[in-house]
Amino acid sequence: MLRPITAATARFFIAAWAALAVSFVLAPAAQAQLRVEMSGVGASQVPIAVVGFRNEQAVPQPLSQIVRADLERSGLFRGVDAPGVLDETAQPAMADWRRRAADALVGGSVTRLADGRYDVRFKLWDVVKGTELGAQSTVVVAADLRLAAHRIADFIHEKLTGQKGVFSTRIAYVTRMGKRYTLNIADADGEGGQIALNSAEPIISPAWSPDGRELAYVSFETQKAVVYVQEVASGKRRAVANFRGSNSAPAWSPDGQTLAVTLSRDGGSQIYLMGRNGDNVRRLTQSIGIDTEPVFSPDGRSIYFVSDRSGGPQVYRIPAAGGAAERITFAGSYNISPTISPDGRTLAYVSRESNAFRLYVQDLTGGTPMSISDTSDDESPSFAPNSRSIIYASRAQGRDVLLTTSLDGKIKSRLVSSLADVREPVWGPYGR
Repeated sequence: MLRPITAATARFFIAAWAALAVSFVLAPAAQAQLRVEMSGVGASQVPIAVVGFRNEQAVPQPLSQIVRADLERSGLFRGVDAPGVLDETAQPAMADWRRRAADALVGGSVTRLADGRYDVRFKLWDVVKGTELGAQSTVVVAADLRLAAHRIADFIHEKLTGQKGVFSTRIAYVTRMGKRYTLNIADADGEGGQIALNSAEPIISPAWSPDGRELAYVSFETQKAVVYVQEVASGKRRAVANFRGSNSAPAWSPDGQTLAVTLSRDGGSQIYLMGRNGDNVRRLTQSIGIDTEPVFSPDGRSIYFVSDRSGGPQVYRIPAAGGAAERITFAGSYNISPTISPDGRTLAYVSRESNAFRLYVQDLTGGTPMSISDTSDDESPSFAPNSRSIIYASRAQGRDVLLTTSLDGKIKSRLVSSLADVREPVWGPYGR
């Protein structure tokens, strides 16, 4: 029988149903703050010196420390001891930095302007060649200083690796503390957490809209599963699927105009498509089994989903315009929770091995599926927008935690909340 909800979601239902209580806020969430623990490194790390920015001691955020932490957390960079201060106007003595074994060097400054905003500048040097690799400046309000630092790290990451960074993106996730559930939004490093929804009932399956302005999710606040769409900035929301039976598993089309959902309004659980406001509902799948967990392909032409039509749950693909479904996974007897990389090359999913649930990746052009986790209760994988990393939920050392991993499983980090269990992660898009 297809597992209609994940293992962690099942644990959510063990708690007694509480009286209805739900609120919508966009306030700092201390209980949602995450601590990052790194394990594993890239095959070759770039040694980089990020020197203190001029005047950063006088501003609310330690910009150079945030940049350095972002780069080191990726597993692709190794920090080099860099005492003192270096701004973007300096002429560094490259021989001195070569003696420190640095291949790259970063310096910058931050200046408070008369209107209260901050002018943030930086420069990146190639120490080996003794050349400048680029510089940028930006003016931000105090609340966006951390975002400015993440964007500097993104610039450095792309210049030195050729791959777009994701440090300035956001993640959404659900925490449970006691009998309270919260839908949280945070920076990709787990900092700057805000509560988007606070409820006495379970919240599951958050999904970012392609422009990052809205989140779809499932809330049980009315004692049944209802799909909502909520504006991230304002907290304003609307119910888009509140039909008879269960309404679950929302997924956005790449253009943000269509939602795929799982509904049981006509009997068994099947995949339906609807407009972003819940209009124009039409059924996509027509099977006698359970069809659930839809996700669009990056080009919007196909939808991947889970079905037990062949006996055990497997991943299938069907044209978004309708038609015959094609089975995608064959290794293993129980495969669920598909997600497709933004570049369309890789399928990630969770496979059951005996009593363990492990994260797998599969090249969609061929190749053997590969397990990339070392935990045994994995669920809810979600790709970073650069297709290079995956965030997922699992259980480690008796705690519900979030983990990130590179596609080869060699670079990992664990995001742990000291006060709450953390599940249901989804990585936000570019464009913040």
